[in-house]
Order: sequence, then C-alpha cells, then structure tokens
Amino acid sequence: MEKALTRVSSLNVGWISKKAKQELSNISQDITTFSSTVEEKAKWVFDKLKGKPLKSLPDLLREYNLPPGLFPENITCYEFDATKAKLIVYLPHTCEVTFKDSTIIRYATRVKAVLLRGKLMGIEGMKTKVLVWVKVTCIAIESSKSDKLWFTAGVKKSKPKLSYETPISGVRVEEF
Repeated sequence: MEKALTRVSSLNVGWISKKAKQELSNISQDITTFSSTVEEKAKWVFDKLKGKPLKSLPDLLREYNLPPGLFPENITCYEFDATKAKLIVYLPHTCEVTFKDSTIIRYATRVKAVLLRGKLMGIEGMKTKVLVWVKVTCIAIESSKSDKLWFTAGVKKSKPKLSYETPISGVRVEEF
C-alpha cells in the first residue's frame, strides 16, 4: 500500500511540475507580447514628438497604388509599420459608406490589414453588403494602369477604381 501511495504522489508532483512550466511559459509569452506592443507604441509616440510628419491616409494609399477613398474621410488616425506592412486605421465610431458604384462598405472602429503595393489583404473590420453582410478580406488592383479594383468578400468581384478616388464621410451605424 505504501509503495502505491509513493508512486501516486510522484505522478502528482510530475503533473504539477509540468502544469507549472506551461503556466510560466504562457506568462513569459504574454510579457514578451506586451513588451513588443509597448515598444511599438513608444516608437510611434517618439516619432510624433520628434515631429516626423505622418502622411495622410489617402496619400499613403496612393503611394501604395491604391485609390485614396478606400477609407472614410473621418478616420481618427492610423498606424503603419512599413517593416511588417501592418496598417491599422482607427475610426471614431462604426460607420458605413455608400460609394459611387452603389457598393456599401461598413467599417468597425478599428480596421487592420496588410498593405502591399496594389493590395490590401488580411483585412479585419470591413464588410460589404451582398444580400447579407460579408467580410471583405482583400482589395487589390491588377496594375497601376488598371481601372478596376478587385474586392474579395467570399467571391472576387471587380469594381470601377474611379468610384473610390475620393474619401467620403462615413455615416454612423449602431453595429458592425
């Protein structure tokens, strides 16, 4: 009986030790993530204090060969990390824009995406109305001379680039 109890207690200690290691590993990962986030925000604040002028979002989109009106004109601000191609656009409230080609796009208060030359991909926080609301995952242009913009929202559909040349003010909506 004593031998069985010794064996059970050693198994219990091993399990607890393994669980403790997992928890320490999780805490370590959380601290690393938090640290890198603080570092990125500090760099952004430092650049602002140094007076590094941030381009307007329409200018940034033009530089990446995308139409400047893809986002509403009433954004709060945006962050762009060129090394990771990570774009985050902040809006004061959830809003919706109806473009010249009758496309309706709804924006969350924060839209995240990867910004590459002629492409906005991995989009989070943007959807369009196609009978029902569908998440927009990618917006791309074929070439700099193309007059078509390709939206991927479940299916890939072309839209006239001209409809997205001018930023339009977003209309506030209650829910994303």
